[in-house]
Amino acid sequence: MVAANREMAVYCFDTLVAHYNSEDAPLPAFDEGQHPLFVTWKKVVNGGEPRLRGCIGTLEARYIISGFQDYALTSALRDRRFPPIQAKELPTLECTVSILTDYETASHYLDWEVGKHGLIIEFTDPNNNARRSATYLPEVAAHEGWTREEAIDSLMRKAGYNGHITESLRKSIRVTRYQSTLFTLTYSDYVSYVRETRGAAPTINGVKHVNH
Repeated sequence: MVAANREMAVYCFDTLVAHYNSEDAPLPAFDEGQHPLFVTWKKVVNGGEPRLRGCIGTLEARYIISGFQDYALTSALRDRRFPPIQAKELPTLECTVSILTDYETASHYLDWEVGKHGLIIEFTDPNNNARRSATYLPEVAAHEGWTREEAIDSLMRKAGYNGHITESLRKSIRVTRYQSTLFTLTYSDYVSYVRETRGAAPTINGVKHVNH
């Protein structure tokens, strides 16, 4: 099984840097495979808690080299919840890459473990019969300090449901649980990696270096 690793996160940074420099990213240093994957960007300001800046991926298996390339940019530039990440933000960023595994259909909406499972929920909106769905990666509920029920309710809101949440509605949800491996890399660790493996730190158009 392929696990998320440092080289995948490096490739995501490489891809974003190359975008700002209008050049091609270096070839990735990991092997091809087919897996569902996510790329998450967070921003650390003044040593505080990292804040989400973008998180997009695919729940369907796809080739991971093109997948990480695509979602590194999509999550950084086209997550509709946030303005696009600018080049000047790079020194404050950290990147988490996730490879999703072990999809299972839960027997009911509480049939999963906080901190172990990610969730995909699917349900019919009782107000308009729209099909709604949303996902949280395994680390989200634990990071937020939610119970399983709180995580489910939050996911329903994320899916776009604005009505009253009843127990019968919760019981109607189809829940798919999954697990993941992940790797988080800060920009400063990325710079160190590039310097060690390529002989020079990355340069970004219009960005002064903070790591010397």
